[in-house]
Amino acid sequence: MIKHLIHDNICKILQDLNLSQQREFTVEIPNLADHGDYSSNVAMILAKENKTSPKVLAEKLIKELKKNKYYKKVELAGPGFLNFHLSKVLYHNMLWEIHKAGQSFGDSEFGQEEKVLLEFVSANPTGPLNIVSARAAAFGDTLYRVMKKVGYQPSREFYINDAGNQVDILAESLELRLREIHGENIGEFPYDAYHGEYVKHLAHKLNATEGVRVFMMPEKERTEHLKEFALNEMLEMQRQSLERFGVTFESWVSEKTLRMEGMVEEVLSYLTEADCTYEKEDAIWFSSTKFGDDKDRVLMKSDGSITYFVPDLAYHLTKIQRGFTKLIDIFGPDHHGYVPRLKAAFQALKYDENMLEIIFLQQVNLFESGEKVKMSKRAGKIVTMDDLVGVVGKDAARYFFIARKANAHLNFDLELALQQNNENPVYYCQYAHARICSIIKKAKKDKVLPRTFKKELCGKLCKTEELALIQKLTDLPELLELIAEFREPHRLATYTEELCSLFHRFYNKYQVVGGKDKELSQARLLLIDTVRNVLAICLDLMGISAPEKM
Repeated sequence: MIKHLIHDNICKILQDLNLSQQREFTVEIPNLADHGDYSSNVAMILAKENKTSPKVLAEKLIKELKKNKYYKKVELAGPGFLNFHLSKVLYHNMLWEIHKAGQSFGDSEFGQEEKVLLEFVSANPTGPLNIVSARAAAFGDTLYRVMKKVGYQPSREFYINDAGNQVDILAESLELRLREIHGENIGEFPYDAYHGEYVKHLAHKLNATEGVRVFMMPEKERTEHLKEFALNEMLEMQRQSLERFGVTFESWVSEKTLRMEGMVEEVLSYLTEADCTYEKEDAIWFSSTKFGDDKDRVLMKSDGSITYFVPDLAYHLTKIQRGFTKLIDIFGPDHHGYVPRLKAAFQALKYDENMLEIIFLQQVNLFESGEKVKMSKRAGKIVTMDDLVGVVGKDAARYFFIARKANAHLNFDLELALQQNNENPVYYCQYAHARICSIIKKAKKDKVLPRTFKKELCGKLCKTEELALIQKLTDLPELLELIAEFREPHRLATYTEELCSLFHRFYNKYQVVGGKDKELSQARLLLIDTVRNVLAICLDLMGISAPEKM
């Protein structure tokens, strides 16, 4: 808010003075407090195009800036920086605006209603969602919430890989477990089969409703029946896990359905018409090297089967056909080879490759008592999303997954997530919210809390710690826009912790309720109630609860 205000003020002065502004300048918070509250490089950036020196340009700007009551002092520093020392009036006005905004604080039209499709999780429907999927779910859902708040039209989508070989293996694993229930000795369970307890659970559930009737079906019909049953059960299990994690999807798209609707043949036809395919060794190839890929890609094998790339491309074309102008795929680190071929296909089909954006989330390592927990879906050694939520709770799980950059490996410390002290960042943030609720409740009981706050109260807030809190509150709108633009939800966790730290520093130094000055108490109640509201906004954007007591 304040950055934008200073930036717009400078732009207005440049315009009034008929000065050129071809290049963009910045307004930032300086590293050293002695350099003011905010600093701008405008004079250094625009001096050359205005055929003057940074110092002369800075002096012109300072002369006009000093007329603004919001600036206590504007100084020239170094080779041409402008350092702004803000008046308390500006902070007080900002606090009141934030307080009035309530839950709508941070809302903007930054995204200009652009239709964005966020595809994330999209785990194979062959088992419970694990902690890798949990990280994708927390990241994707938080990005969705932030983008929606700042004016995009985002939508969440789950792509179901229900037409691949892994689904055949799941059906075979289910049949073997079902035969075991009926007393058959199947010997050693195949290595490539799915060994998890969930497959046994599926077999018992199927047996309870259908029993031996399954074995009376012709083999082909039985296989399809087992596939359908297993897929329906797995997808429902995944849906419920996601809902418990606070994540819902606007749409679930089936690969099998896309194939049945002829989208695969359509894609092959499009690429052929674009003169981007050729035959070699009885296979059909895509000339992806023409468009920057490191090698050409097989579309259809010599046996007539298609590669995974074709339905994936078909799926992405449906996204464009549905009117989305930005496609954001959130993948694990093992999908890097996927990007060049897909972008090459976009170019071949005359689509803007920049419509597609791939975000790679790095690996998650779970640590318990200092030891790394090993995971394997095939071997049945799975740490599921449900397991994690059951141990540390949804809030801690989501916070820990959000708090790290997407391109950083995440070591999830179970012991830290369970601690109920300031070492645990999610506890620290939730406790700040609960503490403020408790203070306000006490103020109401003591009849210090006014029915409605008045703007005049803001003028009582003059302490450094109070102004620092207000300044931090004003940072949120721009931060949310940056998070949406650069796809960095971890910044929200960092901001929330910093805001809580400033609140605790203020609270530990100054009394809020009590003392002889009732108006000062009410002013501080206004301040911390605004902090409480902003904390609630931040926690909600991360899908985390804001408790009123702990």
